[in-house]
This record gives sequence, structure tokens and C-alpha cells, in this order.
Amino acid sequence: MRRTYLERDERRGLDASFRRLVEEVGELARTLRHDDPAARVEEFGDVLAWLASLANQAGVDLEAAAGRYEGGCPKCGSIPCACPFGP
Repeated sequence: MRRTYLERDERRGLDASFRRLVEEVGELARTLRHDDPAARVEEFGDVLAWLASLANQAGVDLEAAAGRYEGGCPKCGSIPCACPFGP
């Protein structure tokens, strides 16, 4: 993603890129209400791409960010999570 889009994404900026991510999350939400596996794959891919764009622009390593969950839930440390559900 960095090689393909970083220059373009930096010109767009964090705020506009964040708005695109939110738009794609909305599109993903719509596909989750319908039985269209191909559309779901496309929208999950778009959400991941915009998340990667934001991470690149913000200097965040997504692998390191995801690593917070490698040892289980970052709150309770359990696999599976043993945190109580909210109200």
C-alpha cells in the first residue's frame, strides 16, 4: 500500500483519508446485511486499504498495532477473551 499509494494519500491528507475510511465502513455495513460474498470481500479489502493508508500517513506500523492482540485480549490477557460484556 505504501509503495502504491503513499504519495497520493499524503496529498489527500489524514482528514480526507479518514472520511474515505468511514465511507467504506458504511459500504461494508451494507454488504453485511445482504448475502453477497463477493461484495463483502471487496468492501473488506477497501476498508483494509484505507486503514493502511491512514496508518502509513500517521507513521503507524499496522503489524505492530495488530501485535497488541497476539498474546490474547490486551485487557484481560486471555484466549479467548474473558472480559465481561458491557451493559
